[in-house]
Amino acid sequence: MYDLAVLWDWIAFSVRWLHVVTAMAWIGASFYFIALDLMLKPNPALPEGAYGEEWEVHGGGFYHTVKYLVAPARMPEHLTWHKWQSYATWLSGVALLMMLYWVGGALYLLDPSKADLTLWQGIVISGGSLTLGWLAYDALCKSPLGARPTVLMLLLFVILVAMSWGYHQIFTGRAALLHLGAFTATIMTANVFFQIMPNQRIVVADLKAGRTPDAKYGQIAKLRSTHNNYLTLPVVFLMLSNHYPLAFATEYAWVIASLIFLTGVTIRHYFNTLHRTGTGPHWTWAVTVLIMVAIAWLSTFSGTESLEDAEARALAPHEATFAAAEGFEDAYFAVVGNCSMCHAREPSWDGINRAPGNVILETEADVARHADQIYLQAGLSHAMPPPNAITMEDSARAMIVAWVRAARRGD
Repeated sequence: MYDLAVLWDWIAFSVRWLHVVTAMAWIGASFYFIALDLMLKPNPALPEGAYGEEWEVHGGGFYHTVKYLVAPARMPEHLTWHKWQSYATWLSGVALLMMLYWVGGALYLLDPSKADLTLWQGIVISGGSLTLGWLAYDALCKSPLGARPTVLMLLLFVILVAMSWGYHQIFTGRAALLHLGAFTATIMTANVFFQIMPNQRIVVADLKAGRTPDAKYGQIAKLRSTHNNYLTLPVVFLMLSNHYPLAFATEYAWVIASLIFLTGVTIRHYFNTLHRTGTGPHWTWAVTVLIMVAIAWLSTFSGTESLEDAEARALAPHEATFAAAEGFEDAYFAVVGNCSMCHAREPSWDGINRAPGNVILETEADVARHADQIYLQAGLSHAMPPPNAITMEDSARAMIVAWVRAARRGD
């Protein structure tokens, strides 16, 4: 039955839920330990090898945390490792990327107006870019530039800008921003898996063997952890961007994505300084606001295909299948009559300047392209159109369901 689409949608929802929850855990732990590290205070009464301490109160209890610059003289019996938050976030994110942009690649991944690629070529670029990105970044960190963190950060920003531009030459705007976020998140998780955790294991093994750990392992981990700290907020923005066409469906979406990384630096610089000194540089907020104003201005430049071009463009194979299915004409008029006032290249509904979700439903190709979404949003459920906007008759919804199921039976 075609209602497997319902099961698939619930699986996607569950994976997204898992991704959000694990991301919250990872980001929360990351921000906490960065803040803790910056708030440590010296105390001459601390044990030998201790760097600083911090007293905290939470939930009615008091907590005393002591940090050792390298490691304590004796390994404690119980040691908590913070790693699975990062691993689970990346694994669930990659699973979601595969579900939406590989399995659903015919609709969401490639933009034929940008590059003439097959789906398998797009998938190879999708997965390969994440792998090659990590290898290039890791090589830079291990080069002499690792001793010059500011230069390294600037070079990393240049790489991110180049990747943003490159993704937008191939993928849809939605897929391009999502992949830039996945590219960055892969670097972050790989930092944990390939550098931070192995170096910590070396330190633990040295302690158990009675050897004095080398301080360089902690320094390497600190560099990678600092990069993760500054990259976190932009990644969250990019993960959310596919819900907002003003971010991804514009002519300069790649510039918007690049500028977001600067806000990650300004915002984190404020909080990092605040935790370290007790007061943050307020100019960072002014810079952040100016960047966001520039982003809002750039979002007004349309990157939407014109109605004339859309009508002239040949139907893709999956679009042709739905357009030729029994009941398409009735379903098409039901969709256009109830949805196109908002889901248009130039929406006529007051207050809507860009089609919600960048889902445009004007031409036959438009409706055929978004058959699955229409089926779930306006056929099986009453999610669309909003009930306070227009009342869609049950008969119109039944036409949509019958059309899509007929198309699937024809497959």
